Amino acid sequence: MSADAVFSHQSPSSIADYSGKVPVEHLDYDYIDKCRDAKYLEKILRVLRSGQEGIYPHLIKFCESHLEKLNPRSRALRKESPVATAASLSKDEWSQIVSELKTWEEDTKRNEISLNQQSLFDDPVKDTVPPVRGSNCFVPFGESSVPKERKNPSKSALPRDHREWDKFDVEKECDKIDGNVLKNDPPAIVNTGHPKIKTQVNASSLSQNEKLLLANREKDKGNEAFRANDYEEAVAYYTRSLCILPTVAAYNNRAQAEIHLKHWHNAMRDCERVLELEPGNTKALLRRATVHNHWGNPKMASEDLRMVLREEPHNTAATQLLSKTEKKMSECQPEQQRKGKKILIQEEDDNSHEEEQAQQTACPVQPSQPVGGEESSAAPAEKGDMGNAQKKPHGRGDGGPHNESNNSHHGPWKSRGGSSDKYKVTQESKEKVANGSSKRGSTASVKGDQSSSGKETIVAGSTRETVNLDAPCGALPPPLARLKNEGNLLFKNGQFADALEKYTQAIQGYTDSGIDSPEDLCILYSNRAACYLKDGNSQDCIQDCTRSLELQPFSLKPLLRRAMAYESLERYRTAYVDYKTVLQIDISVQAAHDSVNRITRLLIDQDGPEWREKLPDIPLVPLSAQQHRREEPPSAEVLQARAEKAARDGERRTEVRFSALKQEGNEFVKKGQYLDALGKYTECLKLKPEECAVYTNRALCYLKAERFTEAKQDCDAALKREPTNKKAFYRRALANKGLKDYVACSSDLQEVLQLDPNVQEAEKELEEVTVLLRQSLANVSQDQPRKNVPITEVDNDDDMSAVSNSASSSRGEDMPINLQPTSAYDFGQSLNAARCSGNTAACAKLLTSTAPDMLPQYLGTQLDGNTISFIMQALDSHLLEKDPNLVYQHLSHLHTTDRFSVVLMLLEKDEHRHMTQLFEHLSAVESTGFTKNDVQNLANKYI
Repeated sequence: MSADAVFSHQSPSSIADYSGKVPVEHLDYDYIDKCRDAKYLEKILRVLRSGQEGIYPHLIKFCESHLEKLNPRSRALRKESPVATAASLSKDEWSQIVSELKTWEEDTKRNEISLNQQSLFDDPVKDTVPPVRGSNCFVPFGESSVPKERKNPSKSALPRDHREWDKFDVEKECDKIDGNVLKNDPPAIVNTGHPKIKTQVNASSLSQNEKLLLANREKDKGNEAFRANDYEEAVAYYTRSLCILPTVAAYNNRAQAEIHLKHWHNAMRDCERVLELEPGNTKALLRRATVHNHWGNPKMASEDLRMVLREEPHNTAATQLLSKTEKKMSECQPEQQRKGKKILIQEEDDNSHEEEQAQQTACPVQPSQPVGGEESSAAPAEKGDMGNAQKKPHGRGDGGPHNESNNSHHGPWKSRGGSSDKYKVTQESKEKVANGSSKRGSTASVKGDQSSSGKETIVAGSTRETVNLDAPCGALPPPLARLKNEGNLLFKNGQFADALEKYTQAIQGYTDSGIDSPEDLCILYSNRAACYLKDGNSQDCIQDCTRSLELQPFSLKPLLRRAMAYESLERYRTAYVDYKTVLQIDISVQAAHDSVNRITRLLIDQDGPEWREKLPDIPLVPLSAQQHRREEPPSAEVLQARAEKAARDGERRTEVRFSALKQEGNEFVKKGQYLDALGKYTECLKLKPEECAVYTNRALCYLKAERFTEAKQDCDAALKREPTNKKAFYRRALANKGLKDYVACSSDLQEVLQLDPNVQEAEKELEEVTVLLRQSLANVSQDQPRKNVPITEVDNDDDMSAVSNSASSSRGEDMPINLQPTSAYDFGQSLNAARCSGNTAACAKLLTSTAPDMLPQYLGTQLDGNTISFIMQALDSHLLEKDPNLVYQHLSHLHTTDRFSVVLMLLEKDEHRHMTQLFEHLSAVESTGFTKNDVQNLANKYI
């Protein structure tokens, strides 16, 4: 049975059955040659190699060669090479191997003898094993780590009789067993020295990549030592890494190791170096804050920590360290205020400041608390704090009077960001001291009507400060502004009752005056609420804060003061809501953080696990009111770095999105879902409009959907970006074919074959389009009426020449040409007729009647080298003398035609010569429409 018969009678299931026995009919040359199942061929090959049906070397070799064509990586083709023996090697190779083995054997024996003769125990103290990391002990060579009991060989254990048992001390033996008896073993030798690591590495001969690799290796060694708590070794390896190539990471890591070693100056130096290389590095700021905190500079530490939290609001380490730092600052401030302070407020004239000042002595001025904080020197001892002592924020924004300079609740939010410094007094107010009177209502209060110059002088020790009480305050009239300034001054001096009176007078005057300035009224209510809070009048404080918030919603200070008043009245739920609102406005208010944590514990104890469900709704603060989102404008370098990073991130995201969309489009094309692919490619072009491949892919989808106009537009766009794209030419040719523009289709196919003559699809399409073009031309010629040409007989040669001249004239100038084309097709037919007859005069007439700006549109589908050369000859021969300006205009528009640059590269020498000759003649013409320089610039685009 032949192989064809076997395949015809064999079912698919029997072909795929690899578990059964191979029939003898399949062990045939024809069957093996026609078999395409590589797995089944492997089974046939195994049967042939086994010899079950006989040994056929040629058939085995034929099967192997056929299997190699189907699956070159088949495991059945692998052959095991036998182990090499002396018989499989030449005599010279075997002798060389034997000699090398003998040489190796002799060297090994020699090394073994030398090692045996060498003494390893000459100096057991010096030759020691290096200590294990984490331990400073070692065991000398020659000594076991387990102490051996020293026995006297001369004494042997003798058998005991009954009398010795009476002398046996049981307690002593039990102590030996329990280990209570001290042994006289020699103490272990402690290795106090640390193995020294060279910190300097010579990397001058290394390349930049080698330096980076070596520096990273040394840094990794330092990281390993750091994790093992061996900070000295970590510092050594970090120093080696920095010696090779300084990096921010190595400086940061070394600073952390230096902090663990308490080398504070070295750690500070490394942090400063990091901030020079990378300003705003959070790790360096955090570690520098640690150093500042150790040196007793909590203010500088808190500044660094706030910068860290501004970049990383959820940094736990920075939050904890800032809390400790703020606590330390709050503990130090009451100690500074325990001393009594004296203050003298006296009136003065402008010219008698120095003469009338009383010479008094007082304690040196201590830095004051933040505005509105607890001022123990000014508060009377008998009144106390009215139950607010344990609920006051620790040094932030509990509410001194508002000033226009730091007003934080106006509509556009004029404060400078989320820093807590806006809740502290200025340097000038830090030098003010509280009044020496023990009562708030003392006679040292300010009286505005006694000041002739509107200024008050505050004397504290050797420091004096002049306060202008007539300074303008927003839109308030001068009398109200003076009342407000007096209230601010009294509040700063701790005279809260007098300040409350001034603010009340200002509020009444505001109502009577009828002015419209809600910002100023909001400040007055907020300041009076601060006075109520200081006096322990929480109810009135809540009322004033609520009025202030009605005027200016989401004002920070009224919210904070109302929260404190609610907390003093043990209305914890409403206090919690106000504190959370404050944190939405400015997350850096540490007092709100502390209060939220404290109230949370109270509410959990009070309401249980479901305490959140019993809370009122927390209002959502708009972004415009969130101060921590409005930082100070960064520097130009920071802005540039952010812009570069944003650009890189945007490019990366765009690239990922673009690749995903393109891949999805390609998958849709493979599945034949061209409309879905069209949408994906359109989205790709929105991301990267300059990607040429996407235009050609979308053009293919348009062709499949028979939307030939859109396909042609995409091909044009692709050719603008890549003038030699074969796919764009080919697909535009198919689009022109669909639009029945066979001339343009033929031109595009010729471009494809010029770029790559091996494109068979283009050759087939060109043959088919040529046939279609001839048919269309024939149809056009049939539609046009034929002309009768008279034929006359001649007797001599003169008459024959006359007939020839007549025929040529009728073929040339007299041939009818449409001189008023209305479309690119009409223009092309006229131009082809003139070019086929070689009639440059007719071409000149056609160009004369054609507007120069329409020339690129008419030639867009049929531009080639012959057409350009023919137009150049017509312009040079007929139009240049008659109308040089028209020639210049045609040349100015001709080079803007599609594919002009491609055609220009394919021109021959004679065609270039005609073009050069035309520009030479044009430059020699004197015209008012252009200059020689204009002609030269235009010639550069052609030649």
